[in-house]
Amino acid sequence: MSATDRGALVSRLEEIDASLCLPATLKNPPMIRSLTEERAGLAKLLQVLDAISSTETSIIEMKEALSDDDEELVEMARAELPELDEQMNALHEKLKRLLIPPDPNDSRDVIIEVRSGTGGEEAALFAAEVFRMYSSYAQKKSWSTEVFTSSGSERGGFKEVVFAVRGSGVYSRMKFEAGVHRVQRVPATETSGRIHTSACTVAILPEAEEVEVQIDPEDLRIDVYRSSGPGGQSVNTTDSAVRITHIPTGLVVSCQDEKSQHKNRVKAMKVLTTRMYALEQEKENAKRAKARKSMVGSGDRSAKIRTYNFPQGRITDHRIGLSLHSLKDVLSGDLDQIIEPLIEAEQNRLLAEVSASGS
Repeated sequence: MSATDRGALVSRLEEIDASLCLPATLKNPPMIRSLTEERAGLAKLLQVLDAISSTETSIIEMKEALSDDDEELVEMARAELPELDEQMNALHEKLKRLLIPPDPNDSRDVIIEVRSGTGGEEAALFAAEVFRMYSSYAQKKSWSTEVFTSSGSERGGFKEVVFAVRGSGVYSRMKFEAGVHRVQRVPATETSGRIHTSACTVAILPEAEEVEVQIDPEDLRIDVYRSSGPGGQSVNTTDSAVRITHIPTGLVVSCQDEKSQHKNRVKAMKVLTTRMYALEQEKENAKRAKARKSMVGSGDRSAKIRTYNFPQGRITDHRIGLSLHSLKDVLSGDLDQIIEPLIEAEQNRLLAEVSASGS
């Protein structure tokens, strides 16, 4: 990138800073998010460009020093040049990655839906472990979590749990968790010691603002009822649970964890808004179906992405062929050892696509 390009970057940063101070922008959370995300990306780009310029100057100076009469200066230049060349290569690699078009949802918070799949009670218990794994990971990242709704099983598992995770760049990392998670282990109820296979599904939805999704109140059917616990027993004497049906799409959202009907309704609307936003995103993704199939983090809920093998203490991510014997650590929230390689694989794929389109 030239000095002209750098000037354009600085100019755009100044424009963004001015826009972020406007009253109209301050009243528009999606615009604030978009501008803040763009600003962060441009600032990183500018930092790398300045580092490249500085390194180029140092390389020129060291090459000039090679012809100096001072032998000590020549030796110093010979010693520093390889290090500077290596530094320059790293900076150019970083620049390439920064020029990859970002996922527009990367800075968003997420709503995660974990549901037990095949395996009955064992699947529900595993779903609860996956929920705890994400909660621990969020805590390590200084993210916050909020349970919207849950449906428990007889032995303390989850048939379903829907919760939000909020913080810096949540979607950029959690998007890789969408899909089928399979577990292989001996259930506590198994007397013969046979290994069972069960599964749970994970949906990662970028959280949407209400202003981004237009919902006609006339399209909603809202039902209230008494909340229930495992086995169906009533856990509340008032009709605090809320079920909202969006008639045109058939989407149904239920929330019962709060004692207040109003709070359950607010949470249910948040989940409904996010699911409708996700539907719009899927329509957009369908236009790029070929590219989407090749993505590491495609969000395909039917794809088996990972196996948790308890007898061998092994966890395998099938998308990149990564196997680690650190199952206990991962379940305790040390997910970065899987997510980082997934991010790298996705960036390498995108870099290859950019290179192919430019050739």
